[in-house]
This record gives sequence, structure tokens and C-alpha cells, in this order.
Amino acid sequence: MARYTGADCRRCRREKMKLFLKGSKCDGPKCPFESRPFPPGQHGRGRTKETEYLLQLREKQKARRVYGVLEKQFRGYYEEAVSKEAKTGEVLLQILESRLDNVVYRAGYASSRDMARQLVKHGHFTVNGKKVDIPSYRVKEHDIVEVRGKSKELTPFLVAQAQAGSRSVPAWLEAIPSQMKILVHSLPARQVIDTQVQEQLIVELYSK
Repeated sequence: MARYTGADCRRCRREKMKLFLKGSKCDGPKCPFESRPFPPGQHGRGRTKETEYLLQLREKQKARRVYGVLEKQFRGYYEEAVSKEAKTGEVLLQILESRLDNVVYRAGYASSRDMARQLVKHGHFTVNGKKVDIPSYRVKEHDIVEVRGKSKELTPFLVAQAQAGSRSVPAWLEAIPSQMKILVHSLPARQVIDTQVQEQLIVELYSK
């Protein structure tokens, strides 16, 4: 499957904000964004005319990069959101948040969404007792996500247990590190999603 293989830090610089794609590195002094907080490339320091289209495009790219979704899949999520009766932008974010890789990251069992995606693809998680190795799998209300028994002694999960509580878990999820379990109490409403994205700009871009 196609995926981005370039430098994650270039994506943060392109969006002119930290997207926290590299876990703990993003909080440390070695984060390239700290020393070069401007877009990459020969003309990165130059002034760009911020048209309405550019603002909408950058917002869409930011959302894609935060959640690690390629364009075709992202567009599919938008089309699904449009078909719902609720606000399209809010439904779009809810869809992205309910991905299994995001749930694992939000619960604190991975330091980044990239790491969470890898852990899921390697088959370390079950949902309601059944093995799931698809990062884009969407959890539902009352689902139970759990690290498989054989995997609990692996280093990433031992580290996650040791660091339990160091990162806040959103209210719609409940992480139980002692059992390496995640309870999905509900799907998230917009007010509890802390992703810094103006979803209305994405809707305006796609609705043209």
C-alpha cells in the first residue's frame, strides 16, 4: 500500500506548526521545527500570498498529515461525512478519530500515530476479542480494544505501562494500562477533539 516515506519534520515545517508526528522528539530541543520554523525548500523563507484556496488546501493537508491518511482515503472519508445528516466537518473529524491507530495513540499505548499504525499492522491488538491488523479499522461505541496476551511483554507496551498517566486520555476513551485495555465509551464530539484543524475550510475546499 502506498504511504509517505519522506521526512516527517518537513511536513510540520510545511504546515508552520508542530503536528507531533515523531512522538517525544517533538517535545525536545532536537526537533527541527524549533531551529527552522519555516517551510522547507529554496523559497521557504519567502512570503507566500495566502489566497482563500491556499488556506483551504493547507488545512486539508494538515488534517491528512496529522492522521497519516493519503488523499484517496481522505476524500472517501469526506464523501462518507457528506452523506450523514450531521455537520460534515465534525463527522469527518469523528471518522478520523475513530480509526484504530488513532485510538491506540490517544490511549497512550504509542508515542505517535505512525508507531500506533505499525503496532496495529503487526497484529498486536484485538477488538472485542478478535485480532485486527488494519490501522484504518473504525471502532464503535462500547468496543473493547486490548493488547494481545503474547504482545504484552514487548518493549513498546512495557514502556507504555511505565509511562501511564504521563499523557491525558480523551474522555470518550478509558485506558486501563494494568490490563493493556482500551474502553471506547462513545464516539467523540467536536468539543473534545483537540486537533488544531479548521474543518470548515476542508468542507469548503471539497465542495467547490
